[in-house]
Amino acid sequence: MMTFPDDPLRLFSDYVRVTGIGRLEPEPGGDPALVGKRLGLINGASWITLWCNYFGKLYLPGVQLVNAGNDAVQLNFTEAYVRGEPCPPQENIDAFVRMARDLVELGRVDAILITCSTMNRSYPAVAEAVDVPVVQIDMPMMEAAVNHGGKVLVIATLVTTVNSTQALLEETAQRLGKDVVSAGVTVEEAWHRLAAGDIQGHNEALAQAIREATAREPFGCVVLAQLSMTVFMLSYPNPEAEFGLPVFTSGQLGFQRVREILTGRVG
Repeated sequence: MMTFPDDPLRLFSDYVRVTGIGRLEPEPGGDPALVGKRLGLINGASWITLWCNYFGKLYLPGVQLVNAGNDAVQLNFTEAYVRGEPCPPQENIDAFVRMARDLVELGRVDAILITCSTMNRSYPAVAEAVDVPVVQIDMPMMEAAVNHGGKVLVIATLVTTVNSTQALLEETAQRLGKDVVSAGVTVEEAWHRLAAGDIQGHNEALAQAIREATAREPFGCVVLAQLSMTVFMLSYPNPEAEFGLPVFTSGQLGFQRVREILTGRVG
């Protein structure tokens, strides 16, 4: 049975402040270099929209965020994983291509960000289907991990994500002409706590996993494999001081890469 919040008026008020209401006029404030820009977000589930809007507005003040994606995507790739079928399924990739075209044709976005780590395999098809820049949210994080050096600790909370994330890490290392060694850990307890609305418990479960892994062997850095895990930074804003090594998140580095694109600082 669902537990409703004690103050639903506060919940709805805060939600609208973060997500905003779709409108034609530009955002009322923000970075002058970003005001008037539109970013299309392709999500693997509807609930992650709050993360997209919060971290998107934090790192891209002034950009209008246009979200696409629904829970059917997550349900389908989870069912495929349970059946032992290729993940993500081709029909999910096809759906991401359709959403990308809608964002460009209907939303007239200036760029697209694929926010789902499990769906990072969709990037080539999406990039080929549209004529605006496309960013896979994990790519800047992978580049940071490879460039940092040392063994990479990849932590996920969903079992469907680990293989896709480690594959992207290895592909990034090959593209950059470097070697990379990684170890993957899935912290399902963190996922269950997140699903129950216990964000602090989610963050503490991740912190414990980092402490346990780094106590067993040395790592150069940590990669948190999903956008949802970026809330970890709300509890540990200075992870290097806390854990002795950097913790990279896609919510920070992915949106910062989009900022560079929208302001013309990268091709």
